[in-house]
Amino acid sequence: MDRTTVVPGANVQQQSNGAKSTAGKRLNGLYNSGQDNAGYELVQEIATYLLDRTRIRPRCGIICGSGLGCLAEQLTTVDSFDYETIPHFPISTVAGHVGRLVFGYLAGVPVLCMQGRFHYYEGYSLAKCSMPVRVMRLVGCTHLIATNAAGACNRQFRVGDIMLIKDHVNLMGFAGNCPLLGPNDDRFGPRFLGMAKAYDPTLLQVARDVARQVPGLPEILREGVYCCVGGPNFETVAEGRLLAMLGVDAIGMSTVHEIITARHCGMTCFAFSLITNMCTMGYDEEEEHCHETFVDVGRQLEQRICDLVTRVVGTIQASSKVQKD
Repeated sequence: MDRTTVVPGANVQQQSNGAKSTAGKRLNGLYNSGQDNAGYELVQEIATYLLDRTRIRPRCGIICGSGLGCLAEQLTTVDSFDYETIPHFPISTVAGHVGRLVFGYLAGVPVLCMQGRFHYYEGYSLAKCSMPVRVMRLVGCTHLIATNAAGACNRQFRVGDIMLIKDHVNLMGFAGNCPLLGPNDDRFGPRFLGMAKAYDPTLLQVARDVARQVPGLPEILREGVYCCVGGPNFETVAEGRLLAMLGVDAIGMSTVHEIITARHCGMTCFAFSLITNMCTMGYDEEEEHCHETFVDVGRQLEQRICDLVTRVVGTIQASSKVQKD
């Protein structure tokens, strides 16, 4: 990093403009999205707070998964904000998640990087987990790159593989748990949205192309379907087998609700999983799940991961210039 500015602040939890809190209540028998503290006015307040304190206007948002916070270290001319200093912002409680928003430049493109995300198992609603994506949109991001650590239920994968996500299974959504639950705010996006091409085909092809230019990456690059489970427990043998039968290749505890939220507000999405472990698919197998090990896998591959993301981000800048011309 060339220059780092850590901006102090206060964690503001009160309602703005003297509005009465209706958190935890139902209005006219309807679900009240206010209980999630992710409404438009609140998100706009967070965005304004950030934009008032940096001159950088990001075009791409990047979410760093477990052990992948190194991506933020590649940024230049940065302004960083610890989560606890940002009004109304959640706090990350998971090891390997620094808990910082970093504005900066990557491959000449202004970006906003999340060093640490929020998970359902931490006690946050899916709307709250995904709120930073809406913040990204309101500060100017048109693209989202999401990364995560995942376990492979595809037996052809290996630990250390990088899986480009071509689709997902929204298992939590099957049970009616969705980040868009409740009355829709048209200022974010439409009530109903299609998800058939949630992961942008153009960016997927870009990733395939640039991977061939990164030494050692083609051998570990995979493509597949990702599934998010609630956690924090890992899946049972029967659950792993079931998801594999459904066509799932890798299982994690994030990303899906972030992508849904990003697509809802019109962002172009790209995501990939770092395979940090193999799912336990047999009762005679030894179960090995260690968060510290997952983080270590990310550290071992951080250079290739950073090269991949940097090259993909660079094409966003190039494509925008072509469109302008």
